[in-house]
Amino acid sequence: MFTGIVTDLGTVRSVRRTGDTRLEIATGFDTATVPVGASIACSGVCLTVTERGTGWFAVSASAETLACTTIGDWREDTAVNLERSLRIGDELGGHLVFGHVDGVGCIEAIRPDGDSQRFTFSAAPDLMRYVAVKGSIAVDGVSLTVNEVADEGFGVNLIPHTLAVTAFGRSRVGDRVNLEIDMIARYVARLLSRD
Repeated sequence: MFTGIVTDLGTVRSVRRTGDTRLEIATGFDTATVPVGASIACSGVCLTVTERGTGWFAVSASAETLACTTIGDWREDTAVNLERSLRIGDELGGHLVFGHVDGVGCIEAIRPDGDSQRFTFSAAPDLMRYVAVKGSIAVDGVSLTVNEVADEGFGVNLIPHTLAVTAFGRSRVGDRVNLEIDMIARYVARLLSRD
């Protein structure tokens, strides 16, 4: 489980696509404290550390994970939002994020809004039913507050700090993103559908 507060901006060092896809990710984390078997959210995808060295760790992504996320788009030097798993007693600065991607969206527009940037994302209609103004959503593993909602997508404001410490500072219109719906919204919708 995660909070959606990115703690490192990693970079893909290498990609090997034989069987499962193996990725090496460069990180600022002290990898001596990252055991093999640890879960790390990599741009919103919960992945298991399979190997590690000084300044890097390796993960594997199955065909199912590649089909449901943007990992298939990743190449050498792709920026990756990283967050280690939540520990009891840690501050919950964002919202509960599980690292189970619900779908892939697309950046449709980026425009200035004061010192911030307004990002507009497209998302599938079956996901949009769970998205509400002032609700939370994880986009590439970042906990964001929704500012506007339309049938085909939603908008958020990203402050300069978020742009500086996440991959969003490098994002362009047309980039695909991993989306995870807020679990509370999902449970509420499920309860209401039983009536």
